[in-house]
Amino acid sequence: MTPRLDNRSYYDAMARAYERERHRGYHAFLDDAEVRCIEDLARGAEVLEVGCGTGLILERLARVARRVAGADLSAAMLERARERGFSVVQADALCLPFRDHSFDFAVSFKVLAHIPEVRRAVAEIARVVRPGGHLALEFYNRHSLRALIKALKPPSGIAGGVEDTDVFTRYDSLSEACSYLGPRLTPVRFHGVRVLLPAAFLMRVPVASRVFDASERLLSASPLRRFAGFLILVAKVQ
Repeated sequence: MTPRLDNRSYYDAMARAYERERHRGYHAFLDDAEVRCIEDLARGAEVLEVGCGTGLILERLARVARRVAGADLSAAMLERARERGFSVVQADALCLPFRDHSFDFAVSFKVLAHIPEVRRAVAEIARVVRPGGHLALEFYNRHSLRALIKALKPPSGIAGGVEDTDVFTRYDSLSEACSYLGPRLTPVRFHGVRVLLPAAFLMRVPVASRVFDASERLLSASPLRRFAGFLILVAKVQ
Protein backbone atom coordinates (compact mmCIF):
# COMPACT_ATOMS: atom_id res chain seq x y z
CA MET A 1 0.00 0.00 0.00
CA THR A 2 1.36 3.43 -0.97
CA PRO A 3 1.65 5.80 2.03
CA ARG A 4 -0.78 8.72 1.90
CA LEU A 5 1.37 11.19 3.83
CA ASP A 6 5.03 12.12 4.19
CA ASN A 7 6.50 11.79 7.68
CA ARG A 8 6.32 15.48 8.56
CA SER A 9 2.66 15.81 7.58
CA TYR A 10 1.77 12.56 9.34
CA TYR A 11 3.23 13.59 12.68
CA ASP A 12 2.03 17.20 12.46
CA ALA A 13 -1.50 15.83 11.98
CA MET A 14 -1.10 13.52 14.98
CA ALA A 15 0.34 16.15 17.30
CA ARG A 16 -2.83 17.72 18.68
CA ALA A 17 -4.28 14.43 19.91
CA TYR A 18 -1.00 12.52 20.28
CA GLU A 19 -0.87 12.47 24.08
CA ARG A 20 -4.51 11.66 24.67
CA GLU A 21 -3.69 7.98 25.34
CA ARG A 22 0.06 8.20 25.90
CA HIS A 23 0.18 8.53 29.69
CA ARG A 24 -1.41 5.20 30.54
CA GLY A 25 -2.00 1.73 29.22
CA TYR A 26 -0.15 0.39 26.21
CA HIS A 27 1.80 3.49 25.22
CA ALA A 28 3.06 4.19 28.72
CA PHE A 29 4.06 0.52 28.94
CA LEU A 30 6.08 0.85 25.70
CA ASP A 31 7.84 4.04 26.76
CA ASP A 32 8.71 2.61 30.17
CA ALA A 33 9.97 -0.65 28.66
CA GLU A 34 12.13 1.11 26.07
CA VAL A 35 13.82 3.35 28.61
CA ARG A 36 14.29 0.48 31.06
CA CYS A 37 16.34 -1.38 28.41
CA ILE A 38 18.88 1.43 28.00
CA GLU A 39 18.74 3.27 31.34
CA ASP A 40 22.20 2.03 32.31
CA LEU A 41 23.75 3.76 29.28
CA ALA A 42 21.81 7.00 29.80
CA ARG A 43 22.80 7.34 33.46
CA GLY A 44 25.09 10.36 33.88
CA ALA A 45 25.43 10.81 30.11
CA GLU A 46 24.72 13.55 27.58
CA VAL A 47 21.86 12.02 25.59
CA LEU A 48 20.22 12.90 22.28
CA GLU A 49 16.85 11.49 21.25
CA VAL A 50 16.26 11.48 17.51
CA GLY A 51 12.53 11.60 16.91
CA CYS A 52 11.71 12.95 20.36
CA GLY A 53 8.11 13.89 19.57
CA THR A 54 6.44 15.66 22.49
CA GLY A 55 9.19 14.72 24.93
CA LEU A 56 7.70 11.73 26.75
CA ILE A 57 10.89 9.65 26.43
CA LEU A 58 13.05 12.70 27.17
CA GLU A 59 11.09 13.13 30.38
CA ARG A 60 12.08 9.63 31.46
CA LEU A 61 15.70 9.97 30.32
CA ALA A 62 16.11 13.28 32.13
CA ARG A 63 15.67 11.48 35.45
CA VAL A 64 19.01 9.69 35.02
CA ALA A 65 20.99 11.55 32.33
CA ARG A 66 23.31 14.51 32.90
CA ARG A 67 21.83 16.37 29.94
CA VAL A 68 19.16 15.55 27.36
CA ALA A 69 18.36 17.08 23.98
CA GLY A 70 15.94 16.16 21.24
CA ALA A 71 15.38 16.46 17.51
CA ASP A 72 12.19 15.86 15.58
CA LEU A 73 10.80 16.50 12.12
CA SER A 74 7.44 17.78 13.38
CA ALA A 75 7.18 21.39 14.57
CA ALA A 76 3.78 20.64 16.11
CA MET A 77 5.21 17.81 18.21
CA LEU A 78 8.13 19.95 19.35
CA GLU A 79 5.83 22.65 20.73
CA ARG A 80 4.83 20.30 23.54
CA ALA A 81 8.44 19.19 24.15
CA ARG A 82 9.46 22.84 24.55
CA GLU A 83 6.58 23.39 26.96
CA ARG A 84 8.14 20.62 29.04
CA GLY A 85 11.34 22.66 29.15
CA PHE A 86 13.51 20.51 26.90
CA SER A 87 16.18 21.72 24.49
CA VAL A 88 14.91 20.48 21.13
CA VAL A 89 15.40 21.33 17.47
CA GLN A 90 13.36 20.70 14.35
CA ALA A 91 15.48 18.50 12.12
CA ASP A 92 15.46 15.53 9.78
CA ALA A 93 17.26 12.42 11.06
CA LEU A 94 19.25 12.52 7.81
CA CYS A 95 20.71 15.94 8.64
CA LEU A 96 21.12 16.66 12.34
CA PRO A 97 22.21 20.20 13.32
CA PHE A 98 24.87 19.08 15.79
CA ARG A 99 28.63 18.94 15.54
CA ASP A 100 30.47 15.63 15.30
CA HIS A 101 30.91 13.84 18.63
CA SER A 102 28.46 16.06 20.55
CA PHE A 103 26.84 13.35 22.72
CA ASP A 104 27.73 10.29 24.77
CA PHE A 105 24.61 8.41 23.80
CA ALA A 106 21.88 8.72 21.15
CA VAL A 107 18.56 6.91 21.09
CA SER A 108 15.83 6.61 18.49
CA PHE A 109 12.52 4.86 19.18
CA LYS A 110 9.63 4.27 16.74
CA VAL A 111 11.39 6.35 14.08
CA LEU A 112 13.81 4.37 11.90
CA ALA A 113 11.04 2.06 10.68
CA HIS A 114 9.51 5.09 8.96
CA ILE A 115 12.68 6.28 7.19
CA PRO A 116 13.34 4.70 3.76
CA GLU A 117 17.02 5.78 3.79
CA VAL A 118 17.69 4.00 7.06
CA ARG A 119 21.44 3.47 6.54
CA ARG A 120 21.95 7.20 6.02
CA ALA A 121 19.92 7.93 9.15
CA VAL A 122 21.95 5.50 11.27
CA ALA A 123 25.23 6.96 9.97
CA GLU A 124 24.05 10.49 10.72
CA ILE A 125 23.03 9.58 14.27
CA ALA A 126 26.40 7.87 14.79
CA ARG A 127 28.21 10.99 13.55
CA VAL A 128 27.07 13.06 16.53
CA VAL A 129 28.11 10.46 19.15
CA ARG A 130 31.59 10.42 20.64
CA PRO A 131 33.92 7.44 20.09
CA GLY A 132 33.26 4.96 22.88
CA GLY A 133 29.67 6.13 23.16
CA HIS A 134 26.56 4.16 22.21
CA LEU A 135 23.45 4.22 20.07
CA ALA A 136 20.14 2.53 20.91
CA LEU A 137 18.12 2.04 17.73
CA GLU A 138 14.63 0.58 17.62
CA PHE A 139 13.33 -1.42 14.66
CA TYR A 140 9.96 -3.04 13.96
CA ASN A 141 10.48 -6.79 13.94
CA ARG A 142 9.30 -8.74 10.89
CA HIS A 143 9.35 -12.00 12.88
CA SER A 144 6.83 -11.03 15.55
CA LEU A 145 3.22 -11.43 16.56
CA ARG A 146 2.82 -7.67 16.17
CA ALA A 147 3.95 -7.77 12.52
CA LEU A 148 1.55 -10.63 11.78
CA ILE A 149 -1.37 -8.76 13.34
CA LYS A 150 -0.49 -5.57 11.43
CA ALA A 151 -0.40 -7.52 8.17
CA LEU A 152 -3.81 -9.12 8.72
CA LYS A 153 -5.87 -6.35 10.25
CA PRO A 154 -7.50 -3.37 8.48
CA PRO A 155 -5.96 0.13 8.91
CA SER A 156 -6.28 1.54 12.43
CA GLY A 157 -6.83 5.12 13.50
CA ILE A 158 -3.94 6.64 15.47
CA ALA A 159 -4.63 10.28 16.35
CA GLY A 160 -5.53 13.47 14.54
CA GLY A 161 -7.46 11.62 11.84
CA VAL A 162 -4.51 9.59 10.51
CA GLU A 163 -4.24 5.80 10.21
CA ASP A 164 -1.25 3.53 10.72
CA THR A 165 -1.03 2.79 6.98
CA ASP A 166 -0.80 6.49 6.03
CA VAL A 167 2.99 6.60 6.47
CA PHE A 168 5.89 4.52 5.14
CA THR A 169 6.65 1.63 7.51
CA ARG A 170 9.32 -1.05 7.21
CA TYR A 171 9.66 -4.30 9.18
CA ASP A 172 13.12 -5.82 9.61
CA SER A 173 14.65 -9.01 10.93
CA LEU A 174 17.42 -8.76 13.52
CA SER A 175 20.05 -9.52 10.89
CA GLU A 176 18.66 -6.81 8.62
CA ALA A 177 18.73 -4.31 11.47
CA CYS A 178 22.38 -5.19 12.15
CA SER A 179 23.19 -4.74 8.45
CA TYR A 180 22.22 -1.06 8.69
CA LEU A 181 25.13 -0.37 11.06
CA GLY A 182 28.10 1.24 9.34
CA PRO A 183 31.82 0.59 9.90
CA ARG A 184 31.95 2.84 12.98
CA LEU A 185 29.32 0.82 14.83
CA THR A 186 29.69 -2.50 16.61
CA PRO A 187 26.53 -4.23 17.93
CA VAL A 188 26.90 -5.10 21.61
CA ARG A 189 23.43 -6.30 22.65
CA PHE A 190 19.77 -6.18 21.77
CA HIS A 191 16.50 -6.13 23.68
CA GLY A 192 12.94 -7.04 22.80
CA VAL A 193 9.80 -5.11 23.70
CA ARG A 194 6.30 -6.57 23.32
CA VAL A 195 7.21 -10.24 23.09
CA LEU A 196 3.88 -11.77 24.11
CA LEU A 197 1.31 -8.98 24.27
CA PRO A 198 -1.27 -9.78 21.54
CA ALA A 199 -3.38 -6.61 21.71
CA ALA A 200 -2.79 -3.10 23.03
CA PHE A 201 -6.17 -2.86 24.81
CA LEU A 202 -5.09 -5.55 27.30
CA MET A 203 -2.81 -3.00 28.97
CA ARG A 204 -5.95 -1.16 30.09
CA VAL A 205 -7.24 -4.26 31.95
CA PRO A 206 -5.80 -4.13 35.50
CA VAL A 207 -5.02 -7.84 36.03
CA ALA A 208 -3.90 -8.46 32.45
CA SER A 209 -1.69 -5.36 32.41
CA ARG A 210 0.18 -6.50 35.53
CA VAL A 211 0.68 -10.00 34.13
CA PHE A 212 1.93 -8.81 30.76
CA ASP A 213 4.14 -6.10 32.25
CA ALA A 214 5.82 -8.64 34.56
CA SER A 215 6.19 -11.13 31.70
CA GLU A 216 7.68 -8.56 29.35
CA ARG A 217 10.23 -7.50 31.95
CA LEU A 218 11.47 -11.09 32.14
CA LEU A 219 11.40 -11.74 28.39
CA SER A 220 13.07 -8.54 27.15
CA ALA A 221 16.53 -10.08 27.55
CA SER A 222 15.54 -13.75 27.10
CA PRO A 223 16.02 -15.84 23.93
CA LEU A 224 12.39 -15.09 23.06
CA ARG A 225 13.28 -11.40 22.58
CA ARG A 226 14.04 -12.30 18.93
CA PHE A 227 10.29 -12.47 18.41
CA ALA A 228 9.41 -9.16 20.08
CA GLY A 229 7.42 -6.59 18.16
CA PHE A 230 10.15 -4.03 18.73
CA LEU A 231 13.89 -4.76 18.60
CA ILE A 232 16.24 -2.32 20.35
CA LEU A 233 19.74 -2.71 18.96
CA VAL A 234 22.55 -1.22 21.06
CA ALA A 235 25.78 -0.44 19.21
CA LYS A 236 29.09 1.06 20.31
CA VAL A 237 30.74 3.86 18.35
CA GLN A 238 34.36 3.21 17.37
